[in-house]
Amino acid sequence: MNTDLTIRAVHPQDRANWGQLYAGYAAFYRVEQTEAMRDTVWAWLHDPAHESYGLVAQNSSGNLLGLVHFRAFARPLSATRGGFLDDLFVAPDARGGKVGVALIAALRAHAKAQGWSVLRWITAENNYRARALYDQLATRTAWVTYDLKP
Repeated sequence: MNTDLTIRAVHPQDRANWGQLYAGYAAFYRVEQTEAMRDTVWAWLHDPAHESYGLVAQNSSGNLLGLVHFRAFARPLSATRGGFLDDLFVAPDARGGKVGVALIAALRAHAKAQGWSVLRWITAENNYRARALYDQLATRTAWVTYDLKP
C-alpha cells in the first residue's frame, strides 16, 4: 500500500480539489453534473444531520488523489445496519498506486467500528479495472439492480 497516503474525512478547505475529483467521477460515468450539484453534495458531506459522509485520500504533498462517499442503511430482513459505498473515484494519474485499496480499507474499518453487517456497492458492468480490484476485495453478489423513476 502507498505509505505516502492519508485517508481522512473531507475538510472545508478541500472543496476545490474535491470538486475536481467529483467532476472527474461524473465524467467517467458520463453523468452531466453542474457546480450547483456539487455544491449540494458538498453541503451534505458537511451536514451532521445528513446521511452522506466522505473520505479523501491525500498524499504528503497535500494533493487529493481519491474520494469515497458512503452512508448507512437499514437492513430490515436481518435487523441490522449496513453501509453503502455510493461513489469511489481515484484520479487517473494516481491509479495503480493502491489509492482505491486504501480508501476501501478505511471504509471497511469504519464499517466494522460502526457494527455494520455489510459494506455494499454497485459498479457499471463495463468498469473492468475497478471490478478487477473489487473481485479481490469483496464477493460479487447475484442480485440484479433495478431503477424506477417516480
